[in-house]
Amino acid sequence: MEDFLRFEEKRKSMRVTMSIPFEYKKLRGTPGIKKGGVTKDLSMGGARFITDEFLPYTARLVLDITLPLPQRSISAVSKISWIKKLPAGEKYEVGNQFLEMSKEDKDRLSTYLGNLNTPT
Repeated sequence: MEDFLRFEEKRKSMRVTMSIPFEYKKLRGTPGIKKGGVTKDLSMGGARFITDEFLPYTARLVLDITLPLPQRSISAVSKISWIKKLPAGEKYEVGNQFLEMSKEDKDRLSTYLGNLNTPT
């Protein structure tokens, strides 16, 4: 019974709760159609957000996340880690994992997240 109650954290990166504007498009499928929203949290490993579209686990997304101060976008290819339907309306909460990101964008994200954890 004790094994059943044990929870193992699988994330490799610390999540930071934040609302940051982003856009995504499917890597495959209808080209040029972008959806937007606001993140619920963000880490070096991925992001969580709400969408009005069911995204299958096989979907690969290109995320463009606009980091504030200075306002700059980073891009990442990601995969769906989990998705759950929210009780109200046709909304889904999505967790996704970054698969590919340029070194420059990784550095930018790391600096941004690191500055949030620095005492003022």
